[in-house]
Amino acid sequence: MATAVIMPKAGMSMETGTVVRWLKKVGDQVTSGEPLLEITTDKVDMEVEAEASGILLCILKDHGEEVPVTEPIGYLGTLAEMGKSSAELASSSASRPGPASAPALVAEPVPAAAAGGGQIPSAAPGSVRSTPAARRLAGELQVDLAQVSPTGPNGEVRLRDVTAAAQKARVRASPLARRVAELEGKELAGVAGSGPGGRILRADLGQPAPVPPLFSPAEVRTPVSGKRKVIAERLSQSKFTAPHYYLRVAVEVDNLLAARAAVGAAGPKPSLNAFLLKYAAEAIKRHPTLNTAWEGDAIVSHPTIDIGLAVAQQDGLITPVVRDCGSKGVLAIEAELKPLVEKALSGKLLPAEYSGATFTISNLGSFGVDEFTAIINPPGSAILAVGAIRKEPVVDADGAVAVRSRMRLTLSCDHRVIDGAVGGRFLRFLADVIEDPSRLLL
Repeated sequence: MATAVIMPKAGMSMETGTVVRWLKKVGDQVTSGEPLLEITTDKVDMEVEAEASGILLCILKDHGEEVPVTEPIGYLGTLAEMGKSSAELASSSASRPGPASAPALVAEPVPAAAAGGGQIPSAAPGSVRSTPAARRLAGELQVDLAQVSPTGPNGEVRLRDVTAAAQKARVRASPLARRVAELEGKELAGVAGSGPGGRILRADLGQPAPVPPLFSPAEVRTPVSGKRKVIAERLSQSKFTAPHYYLRVAVEVDNLLAARAAVGAAGPKPSLNAFLLKYAAEAIKRHPTLNTAWEGDAIVSHPTIDIGLAVAQQDGLITPVVRDCGSKGVLAIEAELKPLVEKALSGKLLPAEYSGATFTISNLGSFGVDEFTAIINPPGSAILAVGAIRKEPVVDADGAVAVRSRMRLTLSCDHRVIDGAVGGRFLRFLADVIEDPSRLLL
């Protein structure tokens, strides 16, 4: 018996949701409780879990489509049900809340290879190979299917391909601007372009950075700014004075992302960095050696946990500091961190706002960096380097393979102050808290 996948109602005020992406393809085996797709509402981004096990028979709503709550967006079932129409699946589906019949929109067809047959037929002789939903959307948006880059099997144009083509057609931007927007998670829609014909340039995205030519006819000497000189002196002193060693761990972050979504459901979603600052502070409370500093003839224990977040500027790096993170919750940390980062990006931080961090976090995950090592930021004795979140296959305790969201953490420690076992226990506790925030209750 087929089971309808419906657009969930994530809150009393939620009326519609938008499909962001499916985490499974038609024909994939799905296990009950496994993340199936991602949606977004006006308040929260969230993963939708499968409520039954089976094969993903069809996708009714794809990337970018807004759907009323409780309306079917796909069907799960058995191999014998592969190839059935959405109406047939709806009539045989298990009783669920919401509309009794399938929506009028034609579903993405099941790949014949998944159903045990040959290739997917073209839409019509001589036409572009495409799905019915893609053709319908292309007609509405006046997109020429012949100009769309296909991502489906056998060169088939899918719904998401049409959406991507329509978005590119609406927004005129330079390749560099598109790349920067992608790396920084910025939306190009709505940005006023200063280039010819309103084309969006890199400078239009804020903090324009001049791109030097690949080659120059003569050697170019750029005077070292005062800020760059201070950075060089401090980091050189740290690297060559403090004996660094590095500890690495890969952490599952599905529960962290769920906690972030839950907190954001009642208001603006806090940044991932706010959670990292909070969890690091809780780990430091239990391992206070991480909050000390070497001063030659003494090891100084700091009275508060003041955590800095490394922020890149055009001419260097700066570290705004949130004071006394150990006594604050995630929302309080976010309320201080957000304006500090904004001031850092605009070059308006005061010395008291970027000096004296007792622990530092450097997050390059938004740039797609998987892992890296960071140089300790004095007067602290440790710095945590945070990599990108990736979907990866993981073998669980029962030997089963599952897909999890993971990121890599690298802890740089000053061996004069922090012994390997101490740093290892801190990093293990931090990883455990990230994977299961309920440990903070123990």
